[in-house]
Amino acid sequence: MTQHFYDDDSSPVFDALASLALMRPNIEFDRAQKVIYRTSHIDQSSVALISGGGAGHEPAHAGYVGDGALTAAVSGFIFASPSVAQIVAAIKRVGGPAGVLLIIKNYTGDIFHFHLAAEKAKAAAGVPVEVLVVGDDVAVGRAQSGKVGRRGLAGTVLVHKILGALSEQGAPLAQVHALGQDIVANLVTVGASLGHVHIPGRDRGEEASAAAGSQAELGMGIHNEPGCRVLSPRPSLTSLIDTMLDQLLDETDKDRAYVSFSNKTANGNTVLLVNNLGGVSPLEFGGITTNVVRALAKRNIRPVRLLSGTYMTSLNGPGFSITLLRATSQMVELLDAPTTAVNWIPATKIYGDANAVETEAVAVEVEAENGPASGVLLDRALFQNAVAAATANVIAQEATITQHDRIVGDGDCGVTLARGAKAVASFAASLPSSAETVDAVAVFRNLTAVVENNMDGTSGALYSIFFAALTAALKQQANTQVLGSKAWTAAVSEALSRLQQATPARQGDRTLMDGLEPFVHSLATGNNDIAASLTAAVGRAKAGVEATKGMKAFLGRSVYVEASNWEAVPDPGAVGVLAILEGIVSALS
Repeated sequence: MTQHFYDDDSSPVFDALASLALMRPNIEFDRAQKVIYRTSHIDQSSVALISGGGAGHEPAHAGYVGDGALTAAVSGFIFASPSVAQIVAAIKRVGGPAGVLLIIKNYTGDIFHFHLAAEKAKAAAGVPVEVLVVGDDVAVGRAQSGKVGRRGLAGTVLVHKILGALSEQGAPLAQVHALGQDIVANLVTVGASLGHVHIPGRDRGEEASAAAGSQAELGMGIHNEPGCRVLSPRPSLTSLIDTMLDQLLDETDKDRAYVSFSNKTANGNTVLLVNNLGGVSPLEFGGITTNVVRALAKRNIRPVRLLSGTYMTSLNGPGFSITLLRATSQMVELLDAPTTAVNWIPATKIYGDANAVETEAVAVEVEAENGPASGVLLDRALFQNAVAAATANVIAQEATITQHDRIVGDGDCGVTLARGAKAVASFAASLPSSAETVDAVAVFRNLTAVVENNMDGTSGALYSIFFAALTAALKQQANTQVLGSKAWTAAVSEALSRLQQATPARQGDRTLMDGLEPFVHSLATGNNDIAASLTAAVGRAKAGVEATKGMKAFLGRSVYVEASNWEAVPDPGAVGVLAILEGIVSALS
């Protein structure tokens, strides 16, 4: 569906979150940070559970904030992880001596942002913080997922509910975290869909869709990325469900056999979650649930609990997912415990025969925008010209980068880069025109904040880390002269080294590193002719980007798409880096 009542992709996020505070007396909305939290946690005597991620998965995660479930949830924009500042704001709202557990789905942007927020909170306030990463997908097997691991899907909501009940009992942080790890280790999910979704405010028809319902995609994620297998012609519902259960239960499939459900203990405590990805009508979805229970019965599995409904969506995705949890009796008891969460649909026993039948924002502590003068100077006009050219180039290529990302990712790379480019361009233009030079450290400290606050997702995290590291490297330049080419080269090389300490991504992994790494390395080995060195470095970057066509993806969401798609386009993140570098070099030349 490409018709929406909203004409942009940000307003519905704010309004949807605001609605939750209208429905419960103890729920508040921090609009500035897009945080939903419960005021009933005021004494902070129990462990606070915070979850979140990109919007578009409602009712997850904010709909599960309530007594006996989550303490707070933080939302990014659609399909983009929230920023570090937002997560820190959530921790400041509800964190206390008992500690905080951050529950996140296994996506790179969430991993970066939530881990960094955890470290900041521990350092600034001394609040104990642990991070629990949920990866329950089985469609992308061990061989393909590689370094990335399993995606986090609908099984995450079971973690929210079970751990929320345990926290309500006063269990310490270590015990809550340990049980969470046990749940994740016994959790599997697979999704299927008839097509993709359209995001409000985006150009009509920009998201790819399965051919008019004539096929189905198996292994659907929740970020609009392509499925792992296209089933064409579309199989019958019973055949599709059997294929999905094969992926969940086949212990001979060494690539996907993560949990055994064959023994009596597993069978006696299997929890089944049938989840609507957002666009399946209640009529069809009820039938899907019945057919899943029937198919399990044929395999001699009768779940001890059944959850059926809309728990974690991909906007209005025309599909569903199946989750199985090999639960302990304690997990089942905690799953049954009451909660005041607005959108929680309680678990039930299977009774019949399936064959028959807004407040003020908390100020987040950040580095001062203007510290003592560093003595490291920047040519103001040259900087502004370079930024103007680079950002204009990124904005001009937004549609191309987004189209590439729809083929090998989730379709937001160009939008994210363009949003960041516009903010950076505005910041650079605001520098005082009366000054010939400006403090380089202060400028890049502020530029880092601009990027962090305006770029969501993995790209935002990587660019923020790079510019933060570049700021630190510039600070080490012990001179009061305008920065020259050697100083810039040294600083950029150090920033790349620091970035590579935060991510395993390297040239050859099909990421933005395929553009950035060859540029920096070429620049570092160039000669005194800076113009020639820059031209050569951009040439190396361009060659690195072109080489990503057909390259196997080892990191990022491209890992989850069909290998044939890798041939179609270069890596979108690398294309974005090249756009920036070409703009800068053209301005300097």
